[in-house]
Amino acid sequence: MEILIGHSHKNVLAFASTRSHLFLRNCLFLKRLPIACMSTYNKSSYVRNTPNSLQNATLDLSSLEDKPSSIKRVKVFNPAKFRSSTRSPLTKAKPPELKRELKIDESLFSAKTFTELGLPPLLIDQLNKVGLTEPTEVQATAIPTISQNHDTVIQSYTGSGKTLAYLLPILSEVGPLKKLEGGENETLDKKQGIEAVIVAPSRELGMQIVREVEKILGPEDKRLVQQLVGGANRSRQEEALKKNKPLIIVGTPGRIAEISATGKLHTHMCRFLVLDEVDQLLSFNYREDMHRILEHVGKRRSGSQQSGEILGPLARRSERQTILVSATIPFSVIRAARSWGRDPVLVRAKSVISLDSIGSGLASEPGSASNAASSKVVTQGAIDSLPPSLEHYYSLSKPQHKVDTVRRCVHALDAKTVIVFMNNTKPIKDVVHKLEARGMKAAELHGDLGKLARSTILKKFKDGELRVLVTNELSARGLDVPECDLVVNLDLPTDSVHYAHRAGRTGRLGRKGSVLSICEEKEVFIVKKMRRQLGVGIKPCEFKEGKMILQREEDVE
Repeated sequence: MEILIGHSHKNVLAFASTRSHLFLRNCLFLKRLPIACMSTYNKSSYVRNTPNSLQNATLDLSSLEDKPSSIKRVKVFNPAKFRSSTRSPLTKAKPPELKRELKIDESLFSAKTFTELGLPPLLIDQLNKVGLTEPTEVQATAIPTISQNHDTVIQSYTGSGKTLAYLLPILSEVGPLKKLEGGENETLDKKQGIEAVIVAPSRELGMQIVREVEKILGPEDKRLVQQLVGGANRSRQEEALKKNKPLIIVGTPGRIAEISATGKLHTHMCRFLVLDEVDQLLSFNYREDMHRILEHVGKRRSGSQQSGEILGPLARRSERQTILVSATIPFSVIRAARSWGRDPVLVRAKSVISLDSIGSGLASEPGSASNAASSKVVTQGAIDSLPPSLEHYYSLSKPQHKVDTVRRCVHALDAKTVIVFMNNTKPIKDVVHKLEARGMKAAELHGDLGKLARSTILKKFKDGELRVLVTNELSARGLDVPECDLVVNLDLPTDSVHYAHRAGRTGRLGRKGSVLSICEEKEVFIVKKMRRQLGVGIKPCEFKEGKMILQREEDVE
């Protein structure tokens, strides 16, 4: 009986020791332990190796004792040593990337015609047909910069023509209007793939960009641009991709990433990646979708490739040119531009500077000099994002009288096209009913509406059938209604950046416009804070007998 118990005990110990050794080799947690901890643990971990001569010998309890000759120490698995030993001999250390010199002819920043900017004749002819003859300041600065292959961050006030600032240099390289070698016309290659991907945070902005491209390409070639926005039928979009073989894709992050994941959107050879309203695209909601887009659209620019390096199929990609666009440039955008591009530059009206001159590092300590410089740039960006021809006002009102203040403001300024902003979606419908009860044609616009309803309301508003559009932050970006002459903040924006985006819905392309913020007495300090940050005069006012009367600051306090 003693022999049988000892035999069973020996087998159990041998089995447990072997299994624990296999577990330790594959345990990721223990692999990451410090070497000192692993060696301490390893002193008690042994594999028992019993000679074959003992297997058939007479067993007793003394034969189960540990013997030095039957013990072997388990070798510690070192992942770092393993990786270094398995490294391919063909892989070479990458040389340090060389900084590109910024060589741009600043005389072009004052160009009065598109011909001076070096755009191809076919593209210029098409621009003349649609009535575009003179570039704006940001266009005259951005077009030559992008044409010289620089990764670019474009920052300018809303309505200054940022969309064409990046579309025109892309169309001069992609599609039927591009520059042709030898001056002879060429037919498009049917096997040509997608060459430009433009990402926008909202359906409205995406469709607006599509319309701009279609207008320039003309009715015969508008099939070369394809929209991939959420809320539309995905199957039809996939069929259009297969049938039309577009060169330019414009869409929202979710839909682009969704179709890319199915394998029906091939963007590895893409040459241009544009992120419009990039500060919105950096939000947590788009994190996974943006990660996929950045991984699959072309490849990030790097140093010169080594001749002996072997590349896999996904590594054989076109080097993409990354273009980031927004009216405001917080430091998160600057950090993203440095990460996603190579030697990016910041383009403003008549100004091009390297992003390396903004701050000194990505992980600045609070209060450090580089952090202070970055904050200064962000504040300046918010100031520059405001259209220059706006008048800013604020008026005190009790919550129950705010809608009536909107009505009196509209009549006092004789505004024909008004956008009213609120922070929450739920009370929008109630505000619309109150405005209609006061004889104003009004409608609501927010994300809970379907695509068809939103398109119908926008068309009526642009055609003048509606006088007031009540919305939330959805329309603070990408809504292009040049006729809008008044913006009302029924709820105060959360910060100066959101104020700038809301205000940018009026005063577009040099037109005059007004911005009114309606607040309670306890909220006046917020208005003064935004006034100080933006460096604009937000004047107190009140409405009496159908007129707007400016007040002195002392009277309000």
